[in-house]
Amino acid sequence: MKSTAKRNRVRVYLALVLILLAGFLLSSIYIVGAAPAYQSTEEGKLIFESQCISCHTIGGGRLVGPDLNGIADRRETDWILRFIIEPDRMIAEGDADAAALLAEYNNLAMPNLNLTQTQAEAVFAYISSQSGAGQAQAQPVALPEGNTQRGLSLFVGEMGFENDGVACVACHTVGRVSAYGGGSLGPDLTHVYERYGEAGLASSLGGLPFPTMQGIYRDHPLSPQEQADLLAFFSWSDAQATEIPADQFTTTFWIWGLAGAAALFLIMAIFWMRQRHSISETLRSTS
Repeated sequence: MKSTAKRNRVRVYLALVLILLAGFLLSSIYIVGAAPAYQSTEEGKLIFESQCISCHTIGGGRLVGPDLNGIADRRETDWILRFIIEPDRMIAEGDADAAALLAEYNNLAMPNLNLTQTQAEAVFAYISSQSGAGQAQAQPVALPEGNTQRGLSLFVGEMGFENDGVACVACHTVGRVSAYGGGSLGPDLTHVYERYGEAGLASSLGGLPFPTMQGIYRDHPLSPQEQADLLAFFSWSDAQATEIPADQFTTTFWIWGLAGAAALFLIMAIFWMRQRHSISETLRSTS
């Protein structure tokens, strides 16, 4: 009897411990589940202000991309989240709404920012919290007067950036900016002024919200004067320069390369024919 009563007490204690443990776990889940409403909004704000605000506003009107105020009323949540995560894939798949946006905004495709599902949800939560408030607006860019020639010098690297950023020509080209053109990693910027518009391009130069550029310029931002000079240069190139297909520069490079190689081999052949006999050949001929 005593052992039975003891076993019953043990069972009661175990049951109480399990109930307390279950209560603790449930409360933890509730706390963790309740916290993201604020935390995700804060994370979304950080992401939006670092990667989105150069192209979008929330209640401030169109910029490079659409005004996102009230976006949840215009699109399904699942569509919005997927477009935030992989806009390039949706366009490639021929999504009708994505294609319509691309056509409406001068064929400027939103870059893939490599955001996770959680980050996309945080951005969406922030946009939703700000819709109607008109707070997340790209402020008008007040730049000094730009100089076209300085902008060209900055673009091709003849003049270095104040914060040691990489010259634009390493990845981009503009018309016949040089005999061999510029880089081809990034897009041709000959008519970037027309595509983005003055306000949109000025905002983009301030934040450079492009995945391949953020790592390069995160610690080397453009100064306001450099932004103004490049803006003046892009305005000039849009009106004066002609976009040159990259393969034309490749052809020029090969022509000059083959001509140089032929000249080098010709010089080598001339000197080869004029070279003197070696000592061993001289000894053999006199023996």
